[in-house]
Amino acid sequence: MSNIPAGLKYTAEHEWVASPTAEGTVRVGITDHAQDALGDVVYVDLPEAGETFDAEATFGEIESTKSVSDLFCPVTGEVIAINDALESDPALVNSDPYGEGWLIELRPANAADIDSLLSASDYEGEIAE
Repeated sequence: MSNIPAGLKYTAEHEWVASPTAEGTVRVGITDHAQDALGDVVYVDLPEAGETFDAEATFGEIESTKSVSDLFCPVTGEVIAINDALESDPALVNSDPYGEGWLIELRPANAADIDSLLSASDYEGEIAE
């Protein structure tokens, strides 16, 4: 059983999105299910702050001992920050996918788009299939 925190939103591509901050930005990462499927993460390729991406566009790659996977932007928006800690310790994605292993901070073009993402129970149903 994967760890699927109830307070987050999810994508079918196994990204999670935290609730917007007071500044309107959201943190994005990959789910516990995704990090488990990937195995030991050895490298994360993230965009530069200031880059913008459409919903479902590839914003980076995550490399594990098993494979390389694309990272997909959950909603259209601008990257405000990236998690620099992953440069020296990409395994944070494995050890703490919902905390220290976050990937990017995004300013959504339309905050309402987050509401259309999967709830924890919807995501749980998605990965159970």
